Amino acid sequence: MSLATWLLAHLPQSRLPVWRAFAMLGTAALQFALAGCASWQIPTEVDDVALRARAVSATEQEVQLSATVLSAEDSRRMFGVDVNGTGIQPVWLQVENKSPQMLWLLRAGTDPDYFSSLEVAWSLHAPLANADNAALDEHLDRLGFQNPIPPGATRAGIIFTNPHRRTRLLNVDLVGQRRMIPFTLFLPVPDEAPDVGLIPIRQRYAATEAPEYADPDALRAALERLPGYATGADETASADPANVVMIGELADIGAALVRRGFRRDTMELDNAQRLFGRPPDIVVRKAGQGGVPANWLRLWLVPLRYQGQAIFLVQAGRPVGGRFAVAEGKDLILHPDVDEARNLLIQDLLYSGGLAKLGFVGGVGAATVARPRDSLAGTKYYTDGLRAVMFFATRPLALSDVQILDWIPLPNREGDLDAEKRNAQQ
Repeated sequence: MSLATWLLAHLPQSRLPVWRAFAMLGTAALQFALAGCASWQIPTEVDDVALRARAVSATEQEVQLSATVLSAEDSRRMFGVDVNGTGIQPVWLQVENKSPQMLWLLRAGTDPDYFSSLEVAWSLHAPLANADNAALDEHLDRLGFQNPIPPGATRAGIIFTNPHRRTRLLNVDLVGQRRMIPFTLFLPVPDEAPDVGLIPIRQRYAATEAPEYADPDALRAALERLPGYATGADETASADPANVVMIGELADIGAALVRRGFRRDTMELDNAQRLFGRPPDIVVRKAGQGGVPANWLRLWLVPLRYQGQAIFLVQAGRPVGGRFAVAEGKDLILHPDVDEARNLLIQDLLYSGGLAKLGFVGGVGAATVARPRDSLAGTKYYTDGLRAVMFFATRPLALSDVQILDWIPLPNREGDLDAEKRNAQQ
């Protein structure tokens, strides 16, 4: 007879409900603990042959980087547990260092909120299983990527990151003595539907459909001829303004956005915006603390090129309420002060390490607080009418490296806007 059964049989009836609950809780906890003790075993298959077979590779400055996102099956096989199911995305890396310098991989450059191997192991610990937990710690630590990478050596291992959906844009920074070697790779994410949208973007327009510009003045004129705003799905109703242009390689633009916390996230309301007869090619969001909504960017590839680089027409916006908007809101309303979202984006990307040049050109045209422009769902916005043009290059670039183009000067917005609001209220 178990202790719980004896207690239930011998306690006074008036006390029975309380003790029954106590006994059942204790028994369940004990069974859980005993089950946990035997819940993890050292895996017998930990080779990375399958990972190497589908790895994406690139070579820079005598260094080759290969990388793969692990599937749930890979996790169970190598770790003995589905780490992916805990909200962590393991990424396998291999660095082949043919340079004469010792190199270090900066995990924070890949994900500022990365998980250490022991942190992941601790989250998987079982109660009353000290020996198994210690073995789990050792196993995950052994599989983790180990610094440094000596000259002529090859290092391979796992880093534990926050998840990206469908395609992971992987930034990897390797540093040596007065040297940095940056990589940006696009990695398919297993266990999810193939990403049919991101990579083919670069082949959307044939060479004959995308005129090439080499002269900055000719480029400026072409950018000012681009649509000032999107339309609705019926291509008649006016939608949000296109207040930003991004120019550069897709990898450099993507790296800058990821480094500043933007992640791909398309909502139904995004697809209601149309430019060039289609919804956005890419939508990214930068969530605030606690997952609350903040700025969004909707990007369309433009049928133009500048010195061989892609050009994207972009909507930069944020919801009414900003970071105080409802986190699960499905119908986020555009904040009417769209210039604020544009200018905040500029400040944000100045710290990305990838912004090389900045200028302003004519866009949607000015609209005042008293006479705002209409957008979808009855929303309205006011603006100075300019669009920011950002040129991106391979990181790292310092703030002092950013060139400000002598195109259209940004107005003294703060003072003018305050006066305009006062006049509108009178």
